[in-house]
Amino acid sequence: MDTLLIIDMQNAWLHAGTPRYDKANVIARIRRAAEYIRQHGGQVIFIRHANDDALAGSAGWEVIPELPFTPGDVFVDKTACDSFAQTGLLAHLKITGARNLILCGLATEFCMDSTVRSAASHGFDVTALSDAHTTGDRPHMRAEKIVEHHNWVWSNIATPINSRIMVRTSEEVFGIRI
Repeated sequence: MDTLLIIDMQNAWLHAGTPRYDKANVIARIRRAAEYIRQHGGQVIFIRHANDDALAGSAGWEVIPELPFTPGDVFVDKTACDSFAQTGLLAHLKITGARNLILCGLATEFCMDSTVRSAASHGFDVTALSDAHTTGDRPHMRAEKIVEHHNWVWSNIATPINSRIMVRTSEEVFGIRI
């Protein structure tokens, strides 16, 4: 079963005024990917990060309204960049028999990167959607270059023998062109 992990697409980081690279298109691709996964019998898991900027239960902590959820979707809450760290994500994925994880979301160099690597270390086949993750400019690098850099790293990183990381566009995986 394909499982789509939508990482940290929350109000605190997307609607709080910080510019995000290709934000509107990334959101549109993620929305379409979630629709595709649901229509084809997969599962959608929203990962929410809680910290001082997004207190659990606050408006900032909520998933952005542009990404509606359905009754079959799952929510996993975390406090570290790695979506597997001290959460029930791994146990849930084992129970559901998930093997292929498709990852998208925010922020490329933090929670996306940590979760891509951790998923591979846990033995999953990972597809990072190269055009469906975003971040903001940093003092040392523009957001577009951060996204480009991580897509290259994930395409070339060594993984355990029982897993792999693939970097594909939304169009390559779902036929989504935005």
